[in-house]
Amino acid sequence: MTPAQDTAADGSASQDDSLSVEAIHLRIRRQDRPDSPAYWQDFRLPYEADHNVVSALLALRSNPVTTSGQRVEPVAWERNCMEEVCGSCAMLINGVPRPACSALVDQLEQPIVLAPLPKFPVVRDLVVDRSRIDTGFQHVKAWIDIDGAWDTHEGAPRISPRQWSDNYLYSRCMSCGCCMAACPQFGPHANFIGPAPLAQVRLMNSHPTGRYDKTERLHAIMGEGGLSDCGNAQNCVRVCPKAIPLTTAIGELGRETTLQALKDLFG
Repeated sequence: MTPAQDTAADGSASQDDSLSVEAIHLRIRRQDRPDSPAYWQDFRLPYEADHNVVSALLALRSNPVTTSGQRVEPVAWERNCMEEVCGSCAMLINGVPRPACSALVDQLEQPIVLAPLPKFPVVRDLVVDRSRIDTGFQHVKAWIDIDGAWDTHEGAPRISPRQWSDNYLYSRCMSCGCCMAACPQFGPHANFIGPAPLAQVRLMNSHPTGRYDKTERLHAIMGEGGLSDCGNAQNCVRVCPKAIPLTTAIGELGRETTLQALKDLFG
């Protein structure tokens, strides 16, 4: 497909940006293949109340015609839960990484500029390959090994209500990648594992069963690309849609890795 160049290469409009209140203006960064150049296209949709970005993209799919009148291939993007739980619809919306399902059109400045999450390889249009997040989780062993089932009445390790409440904050991570996209230290230019896997180390190491592997997880983030590569920009905590205290986790892990280093040194 030969794309219509509705906008300039930097995403700026090539025509008047004025809109009536009865229209939704979407400016979308598109890319046909992982190895093809990106380009921008503009679309206008009839206004409907209570649209979010996901529902606007669904409406666009039924009639993918640009503002210049060219019918094009439907925009590729991802979604699943529509409840800000799965994280699959995360993208760059007006320059901010966030889930598209909770981005309400009425609260966004138009034109609404949509682009794929930065720092991740583009598959097509707004779809990116976020497998590096999973690789980070595997590297830090972000799971708990359980051999068999605990008896629900006797023998199971107990968690205090306060500790449970603290841990719950970190359990809300949905692997959307927003924190990674906003992190200046994460990306194809660096080996930094990113804030999401680091927060999971904090979560798993505080679990009564998960702490059995605490030393292994700490060693995993003490090497190249680990905790010391964090530049403390704090972008991650600003964009996290679940308000996970990522910088708090990183601070706690800094103390834990220091203690672990002393234990390794003095046995």
